Amino acid sequence: MSLTDTTSPTIPAEVAAHVLSHFGRGGYPAGDWTETLITLIDRADMANRAKLLSAFPEYGRAILLAKYDEEGIATLQRIAQGETVAVDSSPNVPF
Repeated sequence: MSLTDTTSPTIPAEVAAHVLSHFGRGGYPAGDWTETLITLIDRADMANRAKLLSAFPEYGRAILLAKYDEEGIATLQRIAQGETVAVDSSPNVPF
């Protein structure tokens, strides 16, 4: 899928804001449970990250953008500000 594929699910603004906050790049903090989830996805090994991504795809995709995409933080900032941004549903990033 391409980055402009409109059939892929979007990352909600709230998710983008939580992930930005986790990485110290703006946004606003998530609640305790959600922040723990973000931390788990961020720190997980390949096998466990894949499991978490299947259960929480929006958070997983947002975290992968922040960590591995050159424009990921800027993309999440645009999403958090309410802009509609199509995001590749299967980014080519290391797991």
